[in-house]
Amino acid sequence: MANPAPFSRFEWMIAWRYLRARRAEGGVSVMTWISLIGITLAVFALIATLAVRSGFRSEFVDTILGANAHATIYSAGQGTEGAAGTRYIEDYAAMADRIREVPGVERVAPLVKGQVMTSFNGATSGVEVHGIRAEDLQGVRRVVEPIESWGDLSRFGAEGVAGIAIGSGVARELNVAVGDVIRLISPDGAQTPFGTTPRVSNYEVLYVFTAGRYDIDRTRVYMPFAEAQTYFNADGVATELEVIVDDPEAIDAYTMPILRAAGPDAILWTWRDASGSFLRALDIEDNVMFVILSILVLIATMNIVSGLIMLVKNKGRDIGILRTIGLTEGSILRVFFICGALTGVIGTALGVALGCLFALYIDPIFSAVNWMSGGNAWDPSIRGIYALPAELQWGDVLSAVVLSLGLSFVVTIFPARRAARMNPVEALRYE
Repeated sequence: MANPAPFSRFEWMIAWRYLRARRAEGGVSVMTWISLIGITLAVFALIATLAVRSGFRSEFVDTILGANAHATIYSAGQGTEGAAGTRYIEDYAAMADRIREVPGVERVAPLVKGQVMTSFNGATSGVEVHGIRAEDLQGVRRVVEPIESWGDLSRFGAEGVAGIAIGSGVARELNVAVGDVIRLISPDGAQTPFGTTPRVSNYEVLYVFTAGRYDIDRTRVYMPFAEAQTYFNADGVATELEVIVDDPEAIDAYTMPILRAAGPDAILWTWRDASGSFLRALDIEDNVMFVILSILVLIATMNIVSGLIMLVKNKGRDIGILRTIGLTEGSILRVFFICGALTGVIGTALGVALGCLFALYIDPIFSAVNWMSGGNAWDPSIRGIYALPAELQWGDVLSAVVLSLGLSFVVTIFPARRAARMNPVEALRYE
């Protein structure tokens, strides 16, 4: 008579009956439930953490790339020196034209930057002014397409309009709204026989934006380029060139071509140079968290071993009878392997479902947690962004599933082998 195929119907039937064992039969069902809940929570925690990690990194990088230059060109030459030792770029128009010819460069914009004090009705705040042309400002995605905005950006740079665009954090600090006129005070003003006098100018707030990054919204002010040149005593020059490329993730590949086009006196600073240490810290933290949560999954799957050992002990007589009527060691091993593997599969599936639901509905969950904590669950001044993001990536889900099922299957083999190698004579000796 031919041996039955592996994982035959009767093996599944026996395993299912064992999984539904009553408490009077040794509490095996209780251990099964503990294993199931443990694996579910461990897989849920792993997927939720990976989703938040991916979301935080994506949001952080997107705010960097959406409101800042992918690469910035400074001058290291012997040209005009401005306030605080700033080296001005005198031939910025010709340099920008050369850089635009580099394949992959999408936009090059001259800027005049400076730090000033703003004042309105007795409130003051330090800000960073970005002097930029109106057409170049249209390429700053996080300003043109912000989370929230007020006012009309089309008036920015219009002839006869002395107006600026400010971040929502600046507006909140000064308690200003669109249409208000604020005062900008620069310590490096006009040169007089008596020294340098502060420059004080008034500007109408034309546009208020929320870029999604606290430090940007709290300090960023955009001024028309020509007005900034006059305000900062930088007539006919720029402090830097802002370069936007097609693929910012591959910015390192653009470095040498841009430098060659810019000239020998150029210094290039990429967004990875500015934020690389933070991103590397995130990667290290991600790896550590994955290892820690993997250990939690391992601990949860170890409960399967405890439950199977109890099951084997309680079913010793049944094993002896099954071996006597002709079941092979392989069949017994597969029966108990199915018992443990089913627990792992069901627990993993439930954990994946909970983790995916958490990632998809993180906004209402976060709002509820923030409400219960009195609104202090997330401080954007510390976190940098305004909400807890989550991005569900199928690679993360797959890694969690493979880890959980792999551990569940591996730990199940050992008690299943013990059951398969049980001597039927010894099992029935006292029956």
